Amino acid sequence: MMDILQYEFMQRAFIAALLVSVACGIVGTYVVIKRIVSLSGAISHAAFGGIGLGYFLGLNPILAAIPFSIVSAIGIGAIHEKVNISEDTAIGILWSVGMAIGIIFINLTPGYAPDLFSYLFGSILTVSNSDILIMIILDILIIGIVYLFQREFLSIAFDEEYSKVLGIPSQLIYILLLSLVALSVVVLIKVVGVILVIALLAIPAAITKQYTSDLKRLMFMSTVVGMVFTSLGLLLSYIFNLSSGATIVLVLAAGFLISYYIK
Repeated sequence: MMDILQYEFMQRAFIAALLVSVACGIVGTYVVIKRIVSLSGAISHAAFGGIGLGYFLGLNPILAAIPFSIVSAIGIGAIHEKVNISEDTAIGILWSVGMAIGIIFINLTPGYAPDLFSYLFGSILTVSNSDILIMIILDILIIGIVYLFQREFLSIAFDEEYSKVLGIPSQLIYILLLSLVALSVVVLIKVVGVILVIALLAIPAAITKQYTSDLKRLMFMSTVVGMVFTSLGLLLSYIFNLSSGATIVLVLAAGFLISYYIK
């Protein structure tokens, strides 16, 4: 293990694995409780439009994906409340349109997009210092927002209709929750890619939800589980020369099956 950590790229990779686990543990808890896993997948695929825009404008694709994914989250939150259309239909539209926009922008960009594959399937070994800084800032932002609105998030996660009766602006809080999902997606893209983001958001919380119903404990345990399994997946991908994102997801899935069997 110490031999692996002598390489700077592996040091950055393990730091990134720990940072993404924070976002997964906190936001993933709400995603699993609220049952918006598929909605999170739609936001992650819509974020690919921001990545394409970043290539087109010559910007850091991760930075470009932040406003794009947040706008997508706000849009689907508005559709959820205002438009007479089922949520699964809105998810399908957002899912496909976001990917299509990203592809069009990449087609319009002169030259070749060298890192495109890493944004689709993740490449934690290529995480840079600037990527880690972005992850730290987004993690702090996520923690701060959840701390300030923890009671409101709790109310809409378990009973959105009752929260309206209590006078809580449930629509705004719901959109804010989706925006947190969007920020988490941006944190995760570099690690597992757009395609596999759902696994990191859902599986750690799904594992720990079997053992506790206390929300704060669930967040903490999900964060720890995420750290353990992402680090283990990263280690195995290095040893066996496998795709890091896919290996992390398979390790998480194996952990879920084992925990389900034990429970």
